[in-house]
Amino acid sequence: MLMNNPAFERFAVTYQKGDILFVEYEPGDSFYLIQEGQVRISKIMGGIEKTIDVLQPGEIFGEMAILEEAPRSANAMAVDKVKVLQFNRANFEILMGGNPQIALKLLKLFTKRIFDQRRRFQVLTLDDVQARIADVFCMLSETQSTDGPLTEGRVFYITAEDVAHWAGLSIDKTQPVLNQFVSQRRIEIFPDRITVKNIHDLQRFVSSRRRG
Repeated sequence: MLMNNPAFERFAVTYQKGDILFVEYEPGDSFYLIQEGQVRISKIMGGIEKTIDVLQPGEIFGEMAILEEAPRSANAMAVDKVKVLQFNRANFEILMGGNPQIALKLLKLFTKRIFDQRRRFQVLTLDDVQARIADVFCMLSETQSTDGPLTEGRVFYITAEDVAHWAGLSIDKTQPVLNQFVSQRRIEIFPDRITVKNIHDLQRFVSSRRRG
């Protein structure tokens, strides 16, 4: 879409590893499309910085500054050398007015990103560690495509480390819970994937812990 369009190179900005793109609660007037590298999104919760996501090339972030004129809701840091396209309100309006097809694609991306981001924040509101980890799988089931027909079983090409960062937990806290889910025959762990036997079972489990 915009990744290799030379017309947008004037909006390109490069950050080095460890550079802060923006911090939580500061005013924002631009959003970003990653061309190269990875960006870590984190949020301070209970005085602890928790990773929300690690974004890849092609992903958009910071869009709430444009859509709602809201302060930044999270922190953004370059994981490695990062090249982004940075759009502010002025050039975004030009983009929207002059490129309706691109504008439509961006709006669809914005809609999905807003839903995904709010869903990830919902995971972190759970105090119960088991429920939080179970809710990671529920979230992935809702926000990502899965293999084959829609059934009770789900296959996710993720690792225990991925589950830990989505849950905002250390791997030391995450692995024992995953092992417990394995012993309960709720999941199976493979080197390149994790299989959930019955996603509805995990959904019911999370729902019961939220009420509790």
